[in-house]
Amino acid sequence: MENLTAMLIILPFIMAAVILAIPGKMKRLTGRTMQLFCAVIMVLAVYTSYKWYSVGKTVFFDLPATEILNKIILAGDVILMLLIIYLSFKYNKWVISLLSIIQTAMVVWVELAGPEVEPSSHIQIDWLTIVMYLIIGIVGVLIGIYAIGYMEGYHKHHLIYVDRRNYFFAVIFIFYGAMFGLVSSMNIMWMDFFWEVTSVCSFLLIGYTRTKEAIDNSFRALWMNLLGGLGLAVAIVFAVLKEHTVSVQAITDMAAGSSDKILLIPIAMLAFAALTKSAQMPFSQWLLGAMVAPTPSSALLHSATMVKAGVYLLIRISVAMHGNYVGEMVFLIGGFTFFATSLLAITVSDGKKVLAYSTISNLGLITACAGVGTEETAWAAIFLIVFHAVSKSMLFQCVGAIENTTGSRNIEDMEGLASRYPKLASIMLIGIAGMYIAPFGMLISKWAALKAFVDSSNTMLVLFLVFGSAATMFYWTKWMAKILGGKRTEARDVTQKGEYISMFVHAVLLVILCVSFPVVSNVIVVPLMESMFGNTNAVISEGNTLIMIIMVGAIFIVPVISRFATKLVKSKMIYSYMSGVNAGDDENFIDAFGNEKPMHVANWYMDEWLGEPKLLRPSIVIGILIIVVMLSVIIGGVF
Repeated sequence: MENLTAMLIILPFIMAAVILAIPGKMKRLTGRTMQLFCAVIMVLAVYTSYKWYSVGKTVFFDLPATEILNKIILAGDVILMLLIIYLSFKYNKWVISLLSIIQTAMVVWVELAGPEVEPSSHIQIDWLTIVMYLIIGIVGVLIGIYAIGYMEGYHKHHLIYVDRRNYFFAVIFIFYGAMFGLVSSMNIMWMDFFWEVTSVCSFLLIGYTRTKEAIDNSFRALWMNLLGGLGLAVAIVFAVLKEHTVSVQAITDMAAGSSDKILLIPIAMLAFAALTKSAQMPFSQWLLGAMVAPTPSSALLHSATMVKAGVYLLIRISVAMHGNYVGEMVFLIGGFTFFATSLLAITVSDGKKVLAYSTISNLGLITACAGVGTEETAWAAIFLIVFHAVSKSMLFQCVGAIENTTGSRNIEDMEGLASRYPKLASIMLIGIAGMYIAPFGMLISKWAALKAFVDSSNTMLVLFLVFGSAATMFYWTKWMAKILGGKRTEARDVTQKGEYISMFVHAVLLVILCVSFPVVSNVIVVPLMESMFGNTNAVISEGNTLIMIIMVGAIFIVPVISRFATKLVKSKMIYSYMSGVNAGDDENFIDAFGNEKPMHVANWYMDEWLGEPKLLRPSIVIGILIIVVMLSVIIGGVF
């Protein structure tokens, strides 16, 4: 296990260096190398998960040459700080560098001059780690494969941007290594280093095009993530000085069930860091701004994988948040974020922005589940992470392919997509179904979350979930109807083969997960709950589970039967009524003066009621107030 884990963490960094060394003109070689490296990482992640499964229990260990790695990671912290300082001064945003300087100084001081800590293992592999391994190694790597074809089309349609795809691919591989390191690390010093690497990767990819908007948005993401990193540094200092440990597990165990309120301080700081990384209110704007980046970075960093680092940490410490003010802060922020961003998603027509708001809202629901800190809510949170990663990754990729093909990612321009680009539309519809239609995974997870909130008598979270889910249904239904509506002739699809491979595999994975979720629950999630909480109970009954599986089958069987049945009966074209004589193509009508006019049907976005100018700023203010008040209560209770 030690060698496999070391390869998972270190190998992607080496691969990034190799890709960066390939001359930019050798695009075919770059693509082939990317495919090979992606396949290696995927196989390695799956094989490592299998080898751990054969052991069947949580394992703690150190990597080979741990002392040398400690020094490398400490040097890496300093290098990251210097890089951030350089970039901040280069773009005249030097104030942001202060956050990096302060947190790096704190970590370096603790490492070099702090008191001795209790010896502990640097790596922990359990079911939660394995779930993240599979998300990174399968979903994340598929996005890398998708990126090969996407970036080819991207630069054909965006000639004003310098083609730096080797740099883009190299940063993606650095991100793979950082994420594997982050979810493997039980040593909080190591976790802090990999945490900052993911933040810098996000910054570099958001600013890929080097436009003013991209640079401004990349620095917004950087300072918000650095603010979370500062919280992580405070947790490190406090844990070393007061608890004499750098083990996340030890910090969690000490705080869980303890009446000593001072032990909640590092838990609160870890939770604060996780809230920033997961783009919860009031930190949501960094993820919205990240949508200026090419679609693979949106799918990889800002939907499927990087933002999961925050909720991963929240689930890791959820036992210590149950029944205290830290948990209240987390579930209030998560529940409110889910509700507010679900409403905001109704008001926008940019496809990527809808997906961004949807991502933030679902992360909010996962955050709320982790904050409650019970076995039922943790069960729901794990499934939300898995289903959301697959569904949203597929949706981001599909929207990117649609934009490359049609020149637009506006939902209004996707009318008749089912007849114009049937393959893209099919993938899009499966992804949307996966987000909100029974019995697909996200709805199953929300059902479990609702039951858990009801069982915990948390009325506020029940209200947030019910009304937020209603808003979710509204905007997904609008989008789905737009794709299916209208009559358009099939057009040329420029989507690359590699893009379709990734999207089709995602679609198959989503269906398999929906059909086999009872198996996933029994094999993966239940053992994880037992390791965290000591026991486990069925969140969804076997009867309801059987009904859901039958519904999944019906969703795919009914269309096949319907298609066969239509061949047995004579069909008749029914034209739409357009307040005038239909021109015969169902897209134009004859007005009262005998002139042919195009029909225009648009969705209602409620922006006059719920638009960003009216709702976003108040939501940010409410998020700030919740965090400030709850942290004041936590710190005040100690001192």
